[in-house]
Amino acid sequence: MSTTLISTLFPLLCYLAYNIIVPQVEKLRPSLSVIMNLQRRRWVANAAVRHSPFDAILSGNIMGSVSFLASTAVLLILSIFAAFGQVPALIAALNALSLHRVYSPLDVQLHLLVMLTMFVMAFFAFTLSLRQFNHFCIMLGAIDQDNGTTEAELDAITRMNALGAANFNSGIRAYYFSVATVAWFVSDWLPIATCLLTVLILAHREFFSSAHRTAASAAVIAARRQQGKATGAATPVEAPARLRPDGDAGTPPAL
Repeated sequence: MSTTLISTLFPLLCYLAYNIIVPQVEKLRPSLSVIMNLQRRRWVANAAVRHSPFDAILSGNIMGSVSFLASTAVLLILSIFAAFGQVPALIAALNALSLHRVYSPLDVQLHLLVMLTMFVMAFFAFTLSLRQFNHFCIMLGAIDQDNGTTEAELDAITRMNALGAANFNSGIRAYYFSVATVAWFVSDWLPIATCLLTVLILAHREFFSSAHRTAASAAVIAARRQQGKATGAATPVEAPARLRPDGDAGTPPAL
């Protein structure tokens, strides 16, 4: 395989590998997404006992964000289809930029096909997420607040919300790795370096970021409060760790 072909396929392979490997890593160390699923459970449990339009507003805001990104994916797909019909003009424009590369029509067409694949996958991920959040809204609205809700029903509604979030994250990752496909027009090795940098950034955000530590702290505090209510003991609730001057929070207790 030539270097050009490897660099063309590398972003797509990284995207697929990331979606496969990260769920396995999450079994050893909870990611930010896993921690936020605990908050989704709390959201559903609180929505089951309160009479307020607040939950409908939150659901609408989430679905609006997903819908916007799905519409953006459609526009990107259409633009790539348009680029397929203008490959000679695209090669001439790239040569005019003096990037010191020789572009063949086959290489450009193959690379556009990879870009198209990534944005199509993003579109399907976003639309599936939108559908699942729609199901979540229906399930949330079907809760009988007067007669109470079972734990199994709350867990099922939470799982539907978590599925929507997982597919939303998958679509976002396709956008992230598609940045590396743009770097291909500059150099054969630049998309590979960009992909590796993208993996490091995503891994940091999911497992080592300030948002991860803050969400973990909130989850631990909520769990202790719930445990105190269940036992009837006056369990003190620790305050969140104070922020250091750099804005980083202290390390929370292990989940």
